[in-house]
Amino acid sequence: MKLTILCYDKCSTCKKALNWLDEKGISYEKRPIKEQNPSKEELAVWHKKSGLPLKRFFNTSGNLYKELGLKDKLPQMTEEEQLELLAFDGMLVKRPLAVTDQWAFPGFREKEWEDHLAD
Repeated sequence: MKLTILCYDKCSTCKKALNWLDEKGISYEKRPIKEQNPSKEELAVWHKKSGLPLKRFFNTSGNLYKELGLKDKLPQMTEEEQLELLAFDGMLVKRPLAVTDQWAFPGFREKEWEDHLAD
């Protein structure tokens, strides 16, 4: 299973997740989310694999999310518009974002990552 972690080097949660993976001896490919922003097509596939609401893919605590007033705008946007917005700037995407051929999971929750990686 190939594991890709989309992350931002200055993100403390990303650092924590990568350290956790290293401690567990789990190999991964690191992809810088700001420099290699996910495409709309990638995000659509990952959203489907995740089984989660699309809102979970947004970095709701990020500055850009707040500056754009997305808390109030997202509920009125179509899924297509939300995917376009996420693909517009990697800083809008919840990170770290763990992706494999079978699943995708935004954010680091140790128990959930452990459950997914044990499969």
